[in-house]
Amino acid sequence: MKIALMSGTSGLVGMQLLHQLMKSSQYDFILSVGRRKMALKHEKLVQIEGDLFSLSSWDWDEKVRAESLGGAYNGLIDAIKAKSAEIHAFSSLGTTIKVAGSKEKFYAIDHDLVIGFAAWAKKLGASRFLYVSAMGADATSSIFYNKVKGETEEDLRAFQFAFLGLFRPSLLLGNRSEFRLGEQVASVLMKPLVWLKLAKNIRPIYDYQVAKAMVKTALSTSSNPVEIITSGQMQDLSQ
Repeated sequence: MKIALMSGTSGLVGMQLLHQLMKSSQYDFILSVGRRKMALKHEKLVQIEGDLFSLSSWDWDEKVRAESLGGAYNGLIDAIKAKSAEIHAFSSLGTTIKVAGSKEKFYAIDHDLVIGFAAWAKKLGASRFLYVSAMGADATSSIFYNKVKGETEEDLRAFQFAFLGLFRPSLLLGNRSEFRLGEQVASVLMKPLVWLKLAKNIRPIYDYQVAKAMVKTALSTSSNPVEIITSGQMQDLSQ
């Protein structure tokens, strides 16, 4: 049995990732955690909600049982508890300082929640962890956004998952649920680069391309315990 754990499911990449996971015949269940449930139903999808800052103390199996009609998800609970399933964790959590309200709140979401989810996934037995970072992620960067992403990557390495995939997309294109002026302007200016075969790592990338690359990477074998997947590599993997 293969189980996908997800956080950041309702975001730009998260929704595309969920779509790819639901389409994949490789995954038997998708367990999504979030502040609230989405108005979406699927036979493989199990949504549980709560305060993600206290995820480590969630009675997750009781939450799953509450969602289970006729014990439909008992197999999921049993497989996780018996450590008999192959578990892959996917995190696409992220926000902006403007939306978060401050640098401190941004750090709490883009770093602390991601690390908390990783710790929970590791506890449940996840062997592979795939994280949507950002182009320019660098723990020593003078740019706060890049520094936070870099620190998150470094802290994820400490969990020593059998495989850690760090995905660094360039400017993301897609239909966001929230308006981001800076990204809108940048996407208009840079979108022509999508049609050029030059500067593959810096030209914009679509949300579904990132999602496809993540699932393909999760299901592939790699001799490297940690891999950084550039935006150009994601575009190639998504074909």
